[in-house]
Amino acid sequence: MSNKIFQAAITEMKESTPRMLGVIDETGAVIACTDVSQLGSRREDAAAEMEEQGSFVSQGYAYKALRCTSARAEFAAFAEGGDELSASLCVLVAAGLNSAKDYYDEKHDRATFIKHIILDNVLPGDIYSKSRELGLDGPAPRVVLLIRQTGDADKAVVDVLKNLFPDRHRDFVISLGEKETALVREVEDDASTEELEKMAVAVENTLRSELMVPTVIGIGSVCRQLKDLAIACKEAQAALEVGKVFDIAKTVVAYEKLGLGRLIYQLPTTMCEMFLAEILPKNGISALDRETLDTILSFFDNSLNISEASRKLFVHRNTLVYRLEKIKKLTGLDLREFDHAVVFKIALMVYRYLESAAGQES
Repeated sequence: MSNKIFQAAITEMKESTPRMLGVIDETGAVIACTDVSQLGSRREDAAAEMEEQGSFVSQGYAYKALRCTSARAEFAAFAEGGDELSASLCVLVAAGLNSAKDYYDEKHDRATFIKHIILDNVLPGDIYSKSRELGLDGPAPRVVLLIRQTGDADKAVVDVLKNLFPDRHRDFVISLGEKETALVREVEDDASTEELEKMAVAVENTLRSELMVPTVIGIGSVCRQLKDLAIACKEAQAALEVGKVFDIAKTVVAYEKLGLGRLIYQLPTTMCEMFLAEILPKNGISALDRETLDTILSFFDNSLNISEASRKLFVHRNTLVYRLEKIKKLTGLDLREFDHAVVFKIALMVYRYLESAAGQES
């Protein structure tokens, strides 16, 4: 935010009280003050206090941190004097500056504009005019990464991501809720899904190593127009939801790699139930134990190759054949036949989808 906005607001308040009023930034530098001779001076003692609490008194001045989205306060209002009147005056000044800050951010901040786009809160016609005003009118390939914390919420995630992607003109880190953060990043024209996955893995590893915060990350499709960011964000969200059902072990899920899971996730549950009833006997999949399911998944992962799958499972080839025969008796499907394997693979995905849907309803 421009220091001129703070200075203009403070100057208007000057006539209301004889006491000195002002604003410091996170380093303790005075960036606005009714006494202009104080501009540029530093109050390091107050900067240290800003890390600990919202309201405080230090060396004869009352302070009140301004509202912010990051873990650490970026600005604080101050009023001369350490008495109750100064503290109350400081709270009023902070309230007025918060309103001015919100208005400025709403009108001039690029990140706020991008946030409104991905939340689908801007009309398509307004996107074009506003993007020109903010210098974002040129087409550029961008990707949306939706980062969801799976443990306790940690506000410092936003700060770490901003340090990881410091280019404020090309990259935008946007808080979407207590546990969700969107990263809108400009990428190369020929950026592949594999490259985007590597970037997401790097983000995940950084958050885990620096903050001990576990995350899952959804990746939307690359888009060239700002108006398509809302679609890309929905794709990233879909990647997380579909991945939670079909790729439980994955912490990075790309929308373009969802494949069959994306189609199944969009089907009505009644249609899925009818499919299972027609393909498998009652309780066909639910009757399979964990060992049998692991056998099936390994068999699929090794392209229906019995020798390779048995080696990966550390079992004798005949043992695997016996298990496949057992599956055939339970389900009526011989997984050694390609068509039967495809049917069972789809049925297993549909079964997981129905389980997930039932869990959400309960």
